[in-house]
Amino acid sequence: MRIDGRKNDELRPIKFTHNFTKHALGSVLVEFGDTKVIVCASADLKKPKWMSEDDNRGWVTAEYSLLPSATNTRCKRERDKVSGRTHEIQRLIGRSLRACVDLEKMPNMTITIDADVIQADGGTRTASICGGYLALKDAVEKLIESGDIIENPIVEPIAAISIGIVDGEIKLDLNYEEDSHAQVDSNVILTQSGKIVDFQTTSEGEPYEFERMLELFSLAKKGINEIVEKY
Repeated sequence: MRIDGRKNDELRPIKFTHNFTKHALGSVLVEFGDTKVIVCASADLKKPKWMSEDDNRGWVTAEYSLLPSATNTRCKRERDKVSGRTHEIQRLIGRSLRACVDLEKMPNMTITIDADVIQADGGTRTASICGGYLALKDAVEKLIESGDIIENPIVEPIAAISIGIVDGEIKLDLNYEEDSHAQVDSNVILTQSGKIVDFQTTSEGEPYEFERMLELFSLAKKGINEIVEKY
């Protein structure tokens, strides 16, 4: 048994609360155990300035923020300069969500996903991706209703989960305590059909065997299937 009573292959309690805020096209409160993230989707009916005039695709991008009281010691707001960690997570969320849409079906449009962590206990980036997909889906449905999008651009659902090796054992959906002591730390992002969007795995100490990596991926895939079922 783990410190929170779960089995090694068990997810934390997961909850998605839709329409959590009033003004966003799509908004979801994501809860993975004690990790809580508010994810909102907004649309701008024009493409990014950096896109060429003859490129008629739309775009999906993301911003991520860890609120000051989200952790056990207050962290400063990133007002003037985004940290390297935040920049990396923002790019990961945006890249992951673009992988599940056909950008040509949302021409001349930018959808921004804002993920604000209000309580952090490990797995904030993976929770943000799961909530980001649901907020994106809700926003797209409203844009279709309004006629701003003609055809649904979402190809298939996407989900993400953390996994690692802690005290020599593979454990799914790490909380902060487990993540901070992991010998191997991984994040896996897959489509519903099992296609790989991102598989990042890092040894924090001694190198580990290829067979263990396959075990990590296999258990992560099981967890992702369970998350998608909750959508």
